[in-house]
Amino acid sequence: MSGEGAQQDGTGSEAAGDRTVRVVLVDDHRMFRTGVQAEIGETERTGVEVVGEAADVDQAVTGITTTRPEVVLLDVHLPGGGGVEVLRRSAAMMADAERPVRFLALSVSDAAEDVIGVIRGGARGYVTKTITGTDLVDAVFRVADGDAVFSPRLAGFVLDAFASTDAPPIDEDLDRLTQREREVLRLIARGYAYKEIAKQLFISVKTVESHVSAVLRKLQLSNRHELTRWAAARRLV
Repeated sequence: MSGEGAQQDGTGSEAAGDRTVRVVLVDDHRMFRTGVQAEIGETERTGVEVVGEAADVDQAVTGITTTRPEVVLLDVHLPGGGGVEVLRRSAAMMADAERPVRFLALSVSDAAEDVIGVIRGGARGYVTKTITGTDLVDAVFRVADGDAVFSPRLAGFVLDAFASTDAPPIDEDLDRLTQREREVLRLIARGYAYKEIAKQLFISVKTVESHVSAVLRKLQLSNRHELTRWAAARRLV
């Protein structure tokens, strides 16, 4: 990982001291999980102990319930309902006063609706996958301590969205869609073909078709032209 707020090497060791933070990685790309594990998971060096991994919503909820980590690194787009669904099903663990499980979103997406969605769901922060290993370890420890952590570029509009009296109300129609369905919706509305969407999202064309059908059904629309108009009216394009 490279990019955001790079610091000197020695990932987390000075800040961690003798303390260990237990972490579960939730991401549907195995290679990415492997990379994060290699980057931050040397406990003696970083103070981070990776106690579990998950690739979809059901695996995530089961793993988090079983291991009760201090922090969950959560991807926004997951099979089974997305990061928001994981948060919804983990609400009791987040609210546990003695052993709270805290969530830090770690995603390639910097779309406002993704960020706001998981923060509304209870996540303590949101960082993008350009973050350095050093900064990710720091973010894990800060979230474990109850702090809110955001990538610098995202913090401004998160504050604006929650502080402004002009912030848009929750869109109940949009909230019916999973994170992946929203992603497919945006790409369809931008004129992408199914094959192009499949390539961009690393899924099959058949899966794209299934998502589009689900979106049309949930929004009670008939075709992609109506879907495009619907998305444009909500400024999602």
